Amino acid sequence: MAYHFIHSKQLVMEPVPGSPWAEEMVLNPAIIADKKNGRIHMLFRATGPYPEKQLPGKPLPYPIFLGYAYSDDNGKTWTKDMSQPALAPNLNYEIKDIYINNIHGQKTVNYANGCVEDPRLFYLEDKCYVIVACRMLPPGPYWVHDEPTQCAPDWIKTEANPFGKAASENLTSNVLYQVELDRLVKRDYANAFHYVTHLTDAQYGDNRDVMLFPEKLVIHGKPQYICLHRPKTPHLYPKIKNTSLPSMMICSAETPETLWQETETQTLLAAPLFDWEGDRIGASAPPIRISEKEWLLSYHGKKDDITGYTQSFMILEEQADGLPIVKHRCSERLIIADQPWEMPNKFSTPCVFITGLIRLVDTLMISYGAADEKVGIAKIDYQPLLDYVRQFDALGRKNHCRGK
Repeated sequence: MAYHFIHSKQLVMEPVPGSPWAEEMVLNPAIIADKKNGRIHMLFRATGPYPEKQLPGKPLPYPIFLGYAYSDDNGKTWTKDMSQPALAPNLNYEIKDIYINNIHGQKTVNYANGCVEDPRLFYLEDKCYVIVACRMLPPGPYWVHDEPTQCAPDWIKTEANPFGKAASENLTSNVLYQVELDRLVKRDYANAFHYVTHLTDAQYGDNRDVMLFPEKLVIHGKPQYICLHRPKTPHLYPKIKNTSLPSMMICSAETPETLWQETETQTLLAAPLFDWEGDRIGASAPPIRISEKEWLLSYHGKKDDITGYTQSFMILEEQADGLPIVKHRCSERLIIADQPWEMPNKFSTPCVFITGLIRLVDTLMISYGAADEKVGIAKIDYQPLLDYVRQFDALGRKNHCRGK
């Protein structure tokens, strides 16, 4: 490994035996530092068997939930609430019940009805948000048999289905929630999350690793929301012609509610280039601003099921009248599994998966899922990391670009 990260010597969180919602897996934590008091809030993904929502003749469902934890000592220790999920899917099977009132009080399709997973927390215009990868219906034991519709009701394959591929194939959509951190602290979970909108369209295929920049940027003379995402089938988008591999895309819109509609603005940001990215790449945690025009972005690559998921970094640069582009891209894997508790277990594929990144003065704190089962924290000195990534150009050639 070319660069040294200080991993958790002990895992931060693991499955809880006997918990109906966190017995099987606890992973992929998002983190955010509270602007009021510095407390670090965490939302983590968890799952467990849920027999009360099993349909006749279908496998046992494993809905995916978000749990809550916090740290008041910069991540050294964590207080976890394992008594109940912070955000749970509604788990309705009747078509008429798969709807929700959004933050504006309007009735809309609930794309988070079946599961909420892989959260990314961020501030935008002084409000806290989380983006969650969601399915309309709960998955089954996906680590044994990854067939998204195995627990779904039969109507998804009929003309009665009004939701398209979001139901018929149970493809991943992504949902934006506004989060009230004060209510999380009080365990007032029922009132802590407000459904804003879905951000991706399942008709273009499965889509994950969706996140917004924590600031609007001026694009073509107008303030725009900037969205990163990683479609499984990027070639289905009108402007993406030069890759069929899951890749990072970027787009913009004047409102979050129209981001999923703006297919013509979808632009390829980065496709796999290096051996360890051979199967896919995607953004990992929301980008953080590092200069007037630059952003640091953590990202992951997967080569195959043997090498698994590992992590690196790139620096994006804002353009005078267009979307940000890659300026520096580290061609080396900078964070990989190296602790005994990070090694594969239920899944044979190695996996270190970042879902949170915050700056604590001179240090970056990174939260990640390990082996798709556990939660860890890594830390690294901020400036040396930037200096190292700047040694690579946009195509990952080392020492080709120097200076800041």
